[in-house]
Amino acid sequence: MRKQTNTLFSAIAFAIASATVSIPGLLLATEAVAQEQKASEKKTRRVPTLRGKVYEQLARAQAAADESGDVKEALAILGEVEEKKSSMNAYEQAMMYNFYGFIYYNDEDYDKALESFAKVVEQQPIPEKFEMTTLFSLAQLNLMQGNFDETITYLERWESLNAGPIPPKNKVIKAQAYYQSEQYELAADWISQAVADHEAEGMLPDESWLILQRAVFYELKQPEKVKNVLVKMVKLFDEPKYWIQLAGMYGELGEERKQLAMMETAYQRGFIESSADIFNLAQLYYYHRAPYKGAKLMEQAMNEGVLEENLRNLKFLGQSWSLAKEQDKAIPVMMQAANLADNGELDAQLAQILLNEERWDDAIAAVDRALEKGDLRNPGLVYLVKGMALFNKKQYALALNQLAEAEKHQKSRAMAQQWKSFVQGEKNQAERIAEELGAS
Repeated sequence: MRKQTNTLFSAIAFAIASATVSIPGLLLATEAVAQEQKASEKKTRRVPTLRGKVYEQLARAQAAADESGDVKEALAILGEVEEKKSSMNAYEQAMMYNFYGFIYYNDEDYDKALESFAKVVEQQPIPEKFEMTTLFSLAQLNLMQGNFDETITYLERWESLNAGPIPPKNKVIKAQAYYQSEQYELAADWISQAVADHEAEGMLPDESWLILQRAVFYELKQPEKVKNVLVKMVKLFDEPKYWIQLAGMYGELGEERKQLAMMETAYQRGFIESSADIFNLAQLYYYHRAPYKGAKLMEQAMNEGVLEENLRNLKFLGQSWSLAKEQDKAIPVMMQAANLADNGELDAQLAQILLNEERWDDAIAAVDRALEKGDLRNPGLVYLVKGMALFNKKQYALALNQLAEAEKHQKSRAMAQQWKSFVQGEKNQAERIAEELGAS
């Protein structure tokens, strides 16, 4: 069962996803913003003034991009500004590259956007808040582009300028970068910090944060922690997939009763819809000695067309009915399954059921089909079954022939010998009675 739940969980599961990357907050300065930034930076660094004439040219480029959607014209205007770069101070050049980055970003040319924003933070001195905003945008954009080392580098530069605690969203981005670069221990540390910080503030963690945390713990092979995250996700979001995944984790941890309880509750709430989940629940019923429930579940799913009537499903349905002592239902299903099988194994199982139901002729026919198909794990057993069926039909000589065949196989030898002795005795007795009746 453990192996089956592992497969389930690997399939579900965890499809491991990282948290959603938000759109960078790109800083587009207006004169008011620029002056506000300038004033706020007087205590920390001296920043040159953004002259109105330069700003007007930059605003023209923005208007061309925003209002008319003419990227070519906007870039041409910025090109004219860049020609005068030698006469511009660091702040003005940084704002120019910021506008370049914004235009390229909106045009979905992310490589050029990254290049432009990188040039923004190369210019010094610039307002500290402006630099921090751009560094954060660079971290986000690099994460989107798969540049995970650069993401971490820019976040660390941001942290070096930050006077207060690191916000949870920054920690999430860093965790994403470490996760994507397969540095799972570091990813676990940062995402756990982010979730804990957010919860300490009385906030609910974002769903994507918990998805990332779950994925990290899964990669670290820490199923107990995966389970704890999933418990939280079930409580917070009540999504069907999280119920199924949590059930899978209980199975992974050997807590099969909790696994069954979760799956059964999910079924009652209408969350069990896929054929894989239905089959998994039926297996849980089977292994927890509730095969009737599993068989009813599978039968209904087959009738509704959700569960395919293939060899695996029919075989398991037949076995479930048989374990539930519903042989009248088990036999026709096992016959269907046996007809689909290439080897004789299911016919051999069916022969035993038919023998127990005292359907001697049907049991003999099933044995013959099993022997014809071959590839049996225990061929001596089918000869034994056929011998017992023939004995019950009082065909003693034929029964002894089959038991002799069963005696040739190690697994069935002892029982075949016992039955041979018994059948021979019954044969001898029947012959004596026949002689006596004939003599009289």
